[in-house]
Amino acid sequence: MKAFENVDWALLVGAKPRSKGMERADLLKENAKIFSIQGQALNKVGKKEGTRIAVVGNPANTNALIAARNAPNIPAQNFTAMTRLDHNRGLAQLVNKTGAKLGDINHFAIWGNHSATQYPDISHTLINGKPAKQVINDEKWIVDNFIPTVQQRGAAIINARGASSAASAGGSLVDHVHDWIHGTNGEWTSMAVYSNGEYGVTQGLYYSYPVVCANTKYEIVQDLPIDPFSAERMEKTHQELLQERDAIASLLPK
Repeated sequence: MKAFENVDWALLVGAKPRSKGMERADLLKENAKIFSIQGQALNKVGKKEGTRIAVVGNPANTNALIAARNAPNIPAQNFTAMTRLDHNRGLAQLVNKTGAKLGDINHFAIWGNHSATQYPDISHTLINGKPAKQVINDEKWIVDNFIPTVQQRGAAIINARGASSAASAGGSLVDHVHDWIHGTNGEWTSMAVYSNGEYGVTQGLYYSYPVVCANTKYEIVQDLPIDPFSAERMEKTHQELLQERDAIASLLPK
């Protein structure tokens, strides 16, 4: 209660990690308890419309949902979950593949859940003003290498060094909050935010979209054409989020 009193920004980093033999549903329920308490505390002593929350602890999207549902005094849009680490990893893969400078890559996005079902999407991406798929000219690399590498990068790091990428996550959280505060100058970034049904996603879920930030607010990029391949991937991660929500439905306030 003291930590959250009149807080402008709450960065919810910690969560119960998945242990050996633990089912995902069990992990969800254990974290539901943690994020219910944090949501209730923010609701009681936070600044209401003046408090903004970034959730990092996994499963981040559903933890954001749990915290938000327990904080009815705070607008649901003030809660976000971090997919910036995935976004940064995707950009790094594109830099390595094409040799382009980071600033020359635009309109990249992460859709969906911060999990292995997320969809790193380059169908709208431009590299030096040209379509990324045209620059790369290797559909097999995109499908068989790029997408799974971004999806599985966290697990690969744990396997390689025996620990998670905490420093990378910390740096990405700084990026997430910095852009939320200072804006993105019209450029896209990725944030898991409250869905009002955009792109067919169930209202109330926290789903990663391409967003543009300005004036301490974000706006989901609207009316993008979605090809069949992207639609399938976006729906798969949508369904996983519905399953997560349903697994902890009994713990959510009505």
